Amino acid sequence: MEYRKLGNSGLKVSEISLGSWLTYGGYIADDPAVRSIEQAYDLGVNFFDTANVYERGEAEKVMGKALSRYPRDSYVLATKVFNKMGEGPNDRGLSRKHIMEQCEASLKRLGTDYIDIYYCHRYDPETPLEETLRALDDLVTQGKVLYIGVSEWTPAQITEAYAIADRLLLDKLIVNQPIYNMFNRYIEKEIIPLGKAKGFGQVVFSPLAQGLLTGKYRVGEPIPPESRAASKNWDEKRLNEASLRKVERLSALAAELGIKVSQLAIAWVLRQDNVSSALVGASRPEQVIENCGASGIKLSEDTLSAVEEILQG
Repeated sequence: MEYRKLGNSGLKVSEISLGSWLTYGGYIADDPAVRSIEQAYDLGVNFFDTANVYERGEAEKVMGKALSRYPRDSYVLATKVFNKMGEGPNDRGLSRKHIMEQCEASLKRLGTDYIDIYYCHRYDPETPLEETLRALDDLVTQGKVLYIGVSEWTPAQITEAYAIADRLLLDKLIVNQPIYNMFNRYIEKEIIPLGKAKGFGQVVFSPLAQGLLTGKYRVGEPIPPESRAASKNWDEKRLNEASLRKVERLSALAAELGIKVSQLAIAWVLRQDNVSSALVGASRPEQVIENCGASGIKLSEDTLSAVEEILQG
């Protein structure tokens, strides 16, 4: 496993990180979830990601319990705040009240004294950004949070956050968590350049396009019954023939390189030096092993050109 700095911070995270959306606390049984976490740790993954909203806190409990067997200083733990956690008017968003209360709740579920990275899961237009940033800064000052980040914020929202932090001398964002894969490249235009300019890294989720880039789905063949595409959480528009044909060609290219198409897809994401880590999910330890095999793969210019030709075809 290779490691990269998270933005301009001194924090080093594994190129492959393990997430728990749609996998832990409900989507799969706890036992394979725990074994996947253990496999990742054994392979050198030091970066684990969850969120309070995943199965209403159950994913945090599973991840916290699995990681409790390891020294706390040996891994980086991230969780998030924003989404609805109850029926009350203050049970969602990025108000000071919700942030403070949810941080305490996440700490209890995770069974830890501090969160390494605390993300604003989405932008909250109903709360002044200064209020949100002051609350996060207070959590850092209290030692309950070490670093702060955002997920799927626009360039304008991130830029405003930096301006407020500069003006008020508040702790600054060091990480953004956007979607990024061969079929969704929107961050290349503005987000990545902004990250380089401001000093935050990208921890990208869905590098395998929710399983599309694993090669498990094929033209003219039924959807595997235990796959994510068979669940209610899948965008059926992804499984169009044009995309599947591209994956076929990418799989052939990966085979020529002696690697899996999933490893090609992750290595392609990691070609960006502003990408600090590729966040993957896994329902079985075997998937963790395959995904971690992408760390350290360097794609040649010829390979990158071939990939681009396939994607633009």
